[in-house]
Amino acid sequence: MRPKLLALACLALAASLSLLAGGCESSRQRFERAARLTGGNPYAGRMKMTQYGCQTCHTIPGVTGAHALVGPPLIHWSQRSYIAGELPNTPENLTRWLQHPPQVEPKTAMPEMGVTEQDSRDIAAYLYTIH
Repeated sequence: MRPKLLALACLALAASLSLLAGGCESSRQRFERAARLTGGNPYAGRMKMTQYGCQTCHTIPGVTGAHALVGPPLIHWSQRSYIAGELPNTPENLTRWLQHPPQVEPKTAMPEMGVTEQDSRDIAAYLYTIH
Protein backbone atom coordinates (compact mmCIF):
# COMPACT_ATOMS: atom_id res chain seq x y z
CA MET A 1 0.00 0.00 0.00
CA ARG A 2 1.32 3.44 -0.83
CA PRO A 3 2.32 5.64 2.14
CA LYS A 4 -0.36 8.27 1.45
CA LEU A 5 -3.13 5.66 1.24
CA LEU A 6 -1.82 3.91 4.33
CA ALA A 7 -1.88 7.19 6.26
CA LEU A 8 -5.48 7.85 5.15
CA ALA A 9 -6.50 4.32 6.10
CA CYS A 10 -4.92 4.77 9.53
CA LEU A 11 -6.75 8.07 10.05
CA ALA A 12 -10.05 6.49 9.07
CA LEU A 13 -9.45 3.59 11.45
CA ALA A 14 -8.53 5.95 14.29
CA ALA A 15 -11.68 8.03 13.69
CA SER A 16 -13.84 4.89 13.65
CA LEU A 17 -12.32 3.60 16.87
CA SER A 18 -12.85 6.99 18.50
CA LEU A 19 -16.52 6.94 17.55
CA LEU A 20 -16.92 3.42 18.81
CA ALA A 21 -15.27 4.27 22.12
CA GLY A 22 -17.59 7.25 22.58
CA GLY A 23 -20.55 5.04 21.75
CA CYS A 24 -19.57 2.64 24.54
CA GLU A 25 -20.49 5.16 27.22
CA SER A 26 -23.52 3.81 29.05
CA SER A 27 -26.70 5.78 29.49
CA ARG A 28 -26.00 5.97 33.23
CA GLN A 29 -22.52 7.37 32.57
CA ARG A 30 -23.92 10.00 30.19
CA PHE A 31 -26.51 11.05 32.78
CA GLU A 32 -23.86 11.26 35.52
CA ARG A 33 -21.52 13.30 33.32
CA ALA A 34 -24.34 15.68 32.35
CA ALA A 35 -25.30 16.16 36.01
CA ARG A 36 -21.70 17.05 36.92
CA LEU A 37 -21.43 19.40 33.96
CA THR A 38 -24.62 21.37 34.66
CA GLY A 39 -25.40 20.94 38.35
CA GLY A 40 -28.78 19.63 37.26
CA ASN A 41 -30.71 16.37 37.36
CA PRO A 42 -31.18 14.97 33.85
CA TYR A 43 -33.97 12.63 34.96
CA ALA A 44 -35.92 15.60 36.35
CA GLY A 45 -34.99 17.62 33.26
CA ARG A 46 -36.69 15.15 30.95
CA MET A 47 -39.93 15.48 32.95
CA LYS A 48 -39.64 19.27 33.18
CA MET A 49 -39.39 19.53 29.41
CA THR A 50 -42.90 18.09 29.27
CA GLN A 51 -44.13 20.38 32.08
CA TYR A 52 -42.87 23.45 30.20
CA GLY A 53 -44.37 22.16 26.94
CA CYS A 54 -41.09 21.86 25.02
CA GLN A 55 -42.57 18.94 23.04
CA THR A 56 -45.15 21.22 21.44
CA CYS A 57 -42.41 22.83 19.33
CA HIS A 58 -39.44 20.45 19.33
CA THR A 59 -38.56 16.88 18.49
CA ILE A 60 -36.76 15.63 21.59
CA PRO A 61 -35.33 12.11 21.86
CA GLY A 62 -36.59 10.33 24.96
CA VAL A 63 -39.51 12.71 25.59
CA THR A 64 -42.91 11.16 24.93
CA GLY A 65 -44.87 12.89 22.19
CA ALA A 66 -42.01 15.24 21.27
CA HIS A 67 -42.15 15.03 17.48
CA ALA A 68 -43.00 18.66 16.62
CA LEU A 69 -41.27 20.65 13.92
CA VAL A 70 -42.03 24.26 14.93
CA GLY A 71 -38.62 24.71 16.53
CA PRO A 72 -35.43 22.86 15.64
CA PRO A 73 -35.16 19.19 16.60
CA LEU A 74 -33.01 18.76 19.71
CA ILE A 75 -31.30 15.60 18.47
CA HIS A 76 -27.53 15.31 18.97
CA TRP A 77 -27.68 18.25 21.39
CA SER A 78 -24.46 17.39 23.21
CA GLN A 79 -22.56 17.54 19.91
CA ARG A 80 -23.78 20.98 18.83
CA SER A 81 -21.40 23.93 18.70
CA TYR A 82 -23.92 26.75 19.09
CA ILE A 83 -27.20 27.56 20.79
CA ALA A 84 -29.65 29.45 18.56
CA GLY A 85 -26.79 30.16 16.18
CA GLU A 86 -25.57 32.79 18.63
CA LEU A 87 -23.88 31.33 21.70
CA PRO A 88 -21.23 28.68 22.16
CA ASN A 89 -22.90 25.55 23.53
CA THR A 90 -21.82 25.70 27.18
CA PRO A 91 -23.87 24.84 30.28
CA GLU A 92 -23.89 28.50 31.37
CA ASN A 93 -25.12 29.72 27.99
CA LEU A 94 -27.71 26.96 27.72
CA THR A 95 -29.23 27.71 31.13
CA ARG A 96 -29.32 31.43 30.22
CA TRP A 97 -31.02 30.60 26.90
CA LEU A 98 -33.59 28.35 28.55
CA GLN A 99 -34.50 31.03 31.08
CA HIS A 100 -34.57 34.07 28.77
CA PRO A 101 -34.47 33.21 25.04
CA PRO A 102 -35.60 36.66 23.79
CA GLN A 103 -32.83 38.35 25.78
CA VAL A 104 -30.26 36.16 24.03
CA GLU A 105 -31.81 36.38 20.55
CA PRO A 106 -34.49 39.11 20.30
CA LYS A 107 -35.89 37.72 17.01
CA THR A 108 -36.36 34.18 18.32
CA ALA A 109 -39.77 32.54 18.15
CA MET A 110 -39.02 30.79 21.46
CA PRO A 111 -41.03 32.54 24.17
CA GLU A 112 -40.11 33.37 27.72
CA MET A 113 -41.52 30.35 29.57
CA GLY A 114 -40.73 31.29 33.18
CA VAL A 115 -38.10 28.57 33.48
CA THR A 116 -36.43 28.75 36.90
CA GLU A 117 -32.69 28.55 37.49
CA GLN A 118 -32.88 24.98 38.82
CA ASP A 119 -35.28 23.84 36.13
CA SER A 120 -32.95 25.26 33.46
CA ARG A 121 -30.06 23.28 34.98
CA ASP A 122 -32.16 20.11 35.00
CA ILE A 123 -33.32 20.61 31.39
CA ALA A 124 -29.76 21.41 30.30
CA ALA A 125 -28.56 18.26 32.02
CA TYR A 126 -31.05 16.18 30.04
CA LEU A 127 -30.17 17.88 26.76
CA TYR A 128 -26.48 17.09 27.33
CA THR A 129 -27.34 13.38 27.55
CA ILE A 130 -28.67 13.46 23.98
CA HIS A 131 -26.03 12.21 21.54
